[in-house]
Amino acid sequence: MEYTAASLVSRVAGDLGPKADEVIADVVRCLRREVPELWSNPDLVRMTSENITEHVVGVLAGLEYGIEPSEMDPPAAELERARRLARHGPPVTVLLRAFRFGQGIVLDRLLAEMPRLTKDAELISAASRLLIAMANGYVDDASEQGVTAFQEERDRRLQWRLSLVNEAGLRIGTTLDIARTTQELADLALDHFADLVTVDLLDAVVHGADGPAPGPLELRRVAQASSAQGGPKPTVGLGAVHTCADGSVTARALATGRPSRHTTPTDPADGFGTHPARSTLVVPLSARGATLGVARFCRHRDPVPFDDEDLFLAQEIAARAAVAIDNARRYTYARATALTLQRSLLPRRTAEQTAVDVACRYLPAGAQAGVGGDWYDVIPLSGARVALVVGDVVGHGIHAAATMGRLRTAVRTLADIDLPPEELLTHLDDVVIRLSAEASADPDPETAGDVGATCLYAVYDPVDGRCSLARAGHVLPAVVSGDGTVDLLDLPPGPPLGLGGLPFEAAEVDLPEGSLLALYTDGLVEARDRDIEAGLALLRQALAQPSASLEDTCDTVLQALLPAGRPHDDAALLLARTRALGDHQVAAWDVDADPAAVARARASAVRQLSSWGLGDLDFITELVVSELVTNAIRYGRPPIRLRLIRDQSLLCEVSDAGSTTPHLRRARASDEGGRGLLLVAQLAERWGTRHARQGKTVWAELGKEKHAGLWEPASVL
Repeated sequence: MEYTAASLVSRVAGDLGPKADEVIADVVRCLRREVPELWSNPDLVRMTSENITEHVVGVLAGLEYGIEPSEMDPPAAELERARRLARHGPPVTVLLRAFRFGQGIVLDRLLAEMPRLTKDAELISAASRLLIAMANGYVDDASEQGVTAFQEERDRRLQWRLSLVNEAGLRIGTTLDIARTTQELADLALDHFADLVTVDLLDAVVHGADGPAPGPLELRRVAQASSAQGGPKPTVGLGAVHTCADGSVTARALATGRPSRHTTPTDPADGFGTHPARSTLVVPLSARGATLGVARFCRHRDPVPFDDEDLFLAQEIAARAAVAIDNARRYTYARATALTLQRSLLPRRTAEQTAVDVACRYLPAGAQAGVGGDWYDVIPLSGARVALVVGDVVGHGIHAAATMGRLRTAVRTLADIDLPPEELLTHLDDVVIRLSAEASADPDPETAGDVGATCLYAVYDPVDGRCSLARAGHVLPAVVSGDGTVDLLDLPPGPPLGLGGLPFEAAEVDLPEGSLLALYTDGLVEARDRDIEAGLALLRQALAQPSASLEDTCDTVLQALLPAGRPHDDAALLLARTRALGDHQVAAWDVDADPAAVARARASAVRQLSSWGLGDLDFITELVVSELVTNAIRYGRPPIRLRLIRDQSLLCEVSDAGSTTPHLRRARASDEGGRGLLLVAQLAERWGTRHARQGKTVWAELGKEKHAGLWEPASVL
């Protein structure tokens, strides 16, 4: 039979067709040996085997029937196999090598059949050239389509990875909360490439340290997410602390800072009951040179194991998450420190006094703003009076809290010398100006800057039922009368503290017994979605509601104005219900400016103590009254007035119109006088002088518990 080159190629391909299984087996053995990347994934193994069969059968049929290479269609699944290959990370050269090795096997078998059909060397050479040209054409067309599909899938994967990294930047770190941030990392990975995610942080890091504590590595499970509801659960529960074994994959990741990929369970923390992980990525969480913990991404349902690209993607996402976690950790630690400082500087309990019943609240701002400089205080004063203070330092953070503490101390110091409200604010303004000057001169940028504050200072006197108030840039207080009417007190405006040079003015109001005075900071009534007028209206409504106690009233106000419980700005609230000291607790006498009046004053005081049942304080009271009245007659100016107040202790006050302040001094042995105030200081629990707009009052507090029965006349004579 005479052959042409084309007919010889067709005859050879037709004769080899029945032996296609042998050719396919040879191609599979070659590719398994030379291109092992095609057999690393179970899904690819099946597709590769099917495609080899279709390629070999299709090529032999095309050669047998003389079909042009450009018209030979590769298997329909070939493009999908190229895409699958692109998803699993091998380079495109794997695809090209597979085509060339497969082409070589088929060509060798076809060329080996030609000498059996003809001995014509020229014909065999021509047929071989035709066969090689047709095979190259087929391989070129098929590989070009495969490479195009491969590259398109790679580009799509790259875009997907970039979009996922960008999504991680948007979804992870939306708050400065560690638990929320780590859960955002777990949820993101679960949505896109993992079946189960766990995030463990070093327990020492959770508590504020910058690295692991000495000894075994202890990790705290802070977040986890699973794709199957009611499916496999991690052996370590959320919030539990577990020890990381030495030499484990997790320990190596924490020690080296390098991620790793595994196809079998590596640690007990990988356990999922009867569903072990098929593939795991272990990625350390590191930020700013510190290792914070480790994230584990597991697949137990997806048969496709993680590849190097998955590991690189997880590393990129974990790096972004680690920075957000570190920011949340640092903020949490700084916030906790500032909050601890703030609470330590606020009164743990209000001072004991009988002028008012009080209830108070302090709420720090939400996570974004942080602890601020709001404060309140209740300060007992002489004459059974009480000072009520609410203030607000501009700014947030530990420096605002520290400034608040300094101002609260300054207010208490100034209150101890019984300054009127307007004078106290004037001195406090000077303190703020000095603090601002110190802060401006500080080279540290974190502490440099002006210091500003507002303050409201009120003094209530339960004897006459009057309250004197002054404010420095602060919001107006509210008063609830006995019939439930709520009004804002119209106080003279005062500039915020720190401006200097502007006066403060006080106002006096009558507060009958049972009146409720509400002092607060602007964080209570102002909000981002509510102006101050709306806040004040809500405050009036809340204060007007009847409550069983002041504590319940506080809760009602906070629920009405801050229903979420986390204000945008810190808020302080101080409620005070007034009491009154009636005639049965107060006795007063006018004293003539005559030394002979001293004896009458003593006698009046003794009779009053007898009617109160305080006869055991007669001797001490006589001595104190004698000394204070004598000093007022000798050094003061009329009118002179003696007043006794029966409160938690016995209060003795002598007032005169003079402005000279008495001073305690040590008398010499040869001096006939000068020992009066020294004696008063020894007998009294406390004593002091307070100035009014006209005159002064010298007072002494005689504690019944301390002196009763200790002083007898014989011991003094």
